[in-house]
Amino acid sequence: MSHTVTVDRWVLSSGASSFTSTFKFYFPAKFARTRHFGGTPIRASATSNASNESVTCNSLLCGRRALLSMTALSLVMPCDRVNNSFDAIAADESLRLREEIRKVLSKGKAAGVLRLVFHDAGTFEIDEKIGGMNGSIVLELDRPENKGLKKSVKILEKAKSQIDVVQPVPWADLIALAGAEAVSLCGGPSIPVQLGRIDSLVPDPEGKLPEESLDATSLKQCFERKGFSTQELVALSGAHTLGSKGFGSPVVFDNAYFKILMEKPWLSSAMMVFYSEMEIPDTYMHRA
Repeated sequence: MSHTVTVDRWVLSSGASSFTSTFKFYFPAKFARTRHFGGTPIRASATSNASNESVTCNSLLCGRRALLSMTALSLVMPCDRVNNSFDAIAADESLRLREEIRKVLSKGKAAGVLRLVFHDAGTFEIDEKIGGMNGSIVLELDRPENKGLKKSVKILEKAKSQIDVVQPVPWADLIALAGAEAVSLCGGPSIPVQLGRIDSLVPDPEGKLPEESLDATSLKQCFERKGFSTQELVALSGAHTLGSKGFGSPVVFDNAYFKILMEKPWLSSAMMVFYSEMEIPDTYMHRA
């Protein structure tokens, strides 16, 4: 799912004191007309003077070495400079997005934003190679399974309106970062998020999100199609610790979901089947 910093709209330029020219790189690359470079061909000629022959050969050798050196520099130097600029711009962009998200996001809104993240990413199917974190959720808000997500989108719209003034951001990147900030805001781990997603212009196919009525076997099969192991599925279910599902504090990201489920297994019999079969509750029971 994965997925790099959005550079398709950026013009990256760099300058260094040790290099006089300025390079500009466009991502994705724009196709330009083919340019033909020409020069005066080097022609071999015989000479009767041994000294002149030696000078000519040495000159040609030096010229070829210089040409190779310049070619190597032209290939190596821009790459280094682009990488440095790329990393710096990526870090600045991520920081700018997170700052705007924090202005509109509160602990009470974190659960809704986290649900928005899953409903965007959860449409992914490995075999069909469709769906995923592509921002299409903003086109799917009228579907029954997405009821209530309009509020979370409106929250992020406030941040997006400020961000887009400087540099437009894809919904996919914004939603992904907002999910990471929601977890961090509620005391969870800091999650790095790579940027560079491209928004889908059409909604994802319907029926790709798991239904709440699925039993353990069906849930396992559903998430396998999305690339999740059973253990990863159980870990993902721990996100229900946030919100009004009744698993501990609605604004604290902890392992209360697993503790309460072990004490009151009737709250989710499907997930309890996973715990008993995989013997993994201890993995999460001791993680506060």
